[in-house]
Amino acid sequence: MEIKGKKAAVVGGASGMGRATAELFAARGAAVAVLDRPGSAGAEVAAALGGTFHPVDVTDFARAEVALEAAVEALGGLHVTVTTAGGGMAERTLSRKGPHGLESFRRVLDLNTVATFNISRLAALHMSRNEPEDPETGERGVIVNTASIAAFEGQIGQVAYTAAKAAIAGMALTMARDLGSLGIRVLAIAPSLFATGGIGRLSEEMKVALTKDAAFPRRMGRPEEYAKLALAIVDNPMLNGQCLRLDAGQRFAPR
Repeated sequence: MEIKGKKAAVVGGASGMGRATAELFAARGAAVAVLDRPGSAGAEVAAALGGTFHPVDVTDFARAEVALEAAVEALGGLHVTVTTAGGGMAERTLSRKGPHGLESFRRVLDLNTVATFNISRLAALHMSRNEPEDPETGERGVIVNTASIAAFEGQIGQVAYTAAKAAIAGMALTMARDLGSLGIRVLAIAPSLFATGGIGRLSEEMKVALTKDAAFPRRMGRPEEYAKLALAIVDNPMLNGQCLRLDAGQRFAPR
């Protein structure tokens, strides 16, 4: 799918990988809506792109539906969604304090898995109404979600985050099969450690220590590198139904 002239919604687009993706899409000629938390830099980012901002807490699933609806209305349609909102916490299955809390486990799944699925299912409905970009292929839309290499090599204390991100990775093929007859592709990106948020503020010494197991390059990923992969996914119609690692050949050790 050629991104120029398309309508794209980026969830988590106020910062980090989401912001880089929104900026790249806009630079390549897409109309972009930014969805992110109230109080984020979303309004400023959207204004710089000539797009619109729609504040939303993705764990408020009903309001997320309203926000996406508003974004689609502002865009005049929807061809591409990218979801980067998410996060985790450190808690072992069993520690000196006792077993892992169920509520904390649910919060992590709500923030990552359920929120991602909610946006994806709603986006699919909007995309299904598009006229195919190419009558021969029938392509109507692309959904790009964000997993993590923790989905495959979760570290000690990451059981909730691993479960949440593994679910996002696992949904890609099934969702792609569900939506294939409608011409909608679904993929996930599984980044390693990227220089965003709190991780980006770590000392250089700590960053080197955390990426020493990468094959090459041995450094944190850059948000623009995520954006480039998201753009490549949109551009290449043969990419579908899989989770793509973006990790410089890194494999997480147990701790």
